[in-house]
Amino acid sequence: MSEPIDVSLNRLAEGWRHRHLLNLESLSPEDITIILDVAEVLIAATKSEGRKLSLLTGKTIANLFFENSTRTRNSFSLAAKRLGADTIEFSSSGSSVAKGETFIDTAKTIEAMGVDAVVTRHGTPGTSDLLAQHLDCSVLNAGDGPHEHPTQGLLDILTIQQNRGSVAGLTVALVGDIAHSRTARSNIWGLKKLGAHVIVCGPATLVSRKWEALGVEVAHRLDDILPRCDVLNLLRIQFERQAASPFPSVREYALLYAMNAERMRKSKDNILIMAPGPINRGVEITPEVADGPHSVILQQVSNGIAIRMAALWLLLASPTAKVVVAKPTESTKGLA
Repeated sequence: MSEPIDVSLNRLAEGWRHRHLLNLESLSPEDITIILDVAEVLIAATKSEGRKLSLLTGKTIANLFFENSTRTRNSFSLAAKRLGADTIEFSSSGSSVAKGETFIDTAKTIEAMGVDAVVTRHGTPGTSDLLAQHLDCSVLNAGDGPHEHPTQGLLDILTIQQNRGSVAGLTVALVGDIAHSRTARSNIWGLKKLGAHVIVCGPATLVSRKWEALGVEVAHRLDDILPRCDVLNLLRIQFERQAASPFPSVREYALLYAMNAERMRKSKDNILIMAPGPINRGVEITPEVADGPHSVILQQVSNGIAIRMAALWLLLASPTAKVVVAKPTESTKGLA
């Protein structure tokens, strides 16, 4: 690298003023760009200087997950360790939560152990904002119900940027269970702020016209929008969040919305195929597409570590970070 990594990072972080990362809705385009740029520097640094850096030596990160997770939890843990931080891994099963302890009391107990940041995932929207109001340490939202998943949105944007140079001017379609998707919400906020045109596509039971209020295009036929799309982000159907099936059968959904070889032939030659995972092969995507040359799904996973490293460094080590009062954000819970 042309200059020491800490000098390079400090220069990029000059405009950063946040102590928490709760959503993308409240971030400016400049904030988002800072995170993306810091992630790129860290990618280069871990390649040139070895996988482990000492930028957060002496810091402790607690992963408080009240929902199951494979990619996000392991990614945050690896991100912290690659920056030299220690980690505390918490799972609600077998914890004092099962004995009746409240969510806030549990978080305060973990914080009292001397942690510098709490990464939290919970099934209820707004839980990360609630923690930010009660804890003195930094809070990172790893998913709060169907509300937001900011680092997922950021890693998706980083992946697009690496493959297309810029997000501005691209048409990005989010396909599938939009109603229950925190990934969709974070992508919408981030992509629009950086100049992309966003389409949300899926069955009418999962994508209502109310989404137009967020400035996105609503479509119900994937085949109609395919020729215009530069990027497809395929979201899984979240049956665990639904009281009733939103369509007659999984087979019918796959016929109408699964990205397969036939639909690839109708798409742009350089289309990017993305999925936040876990992917359900044969439902939202077929194996030949998931493993094909247009797929950047595994690149998304790798970028997840870089984005989470960037977020942790900005909140805990950047010289300009400060405690800010979390501002209420526009409610999206009524969008279905």
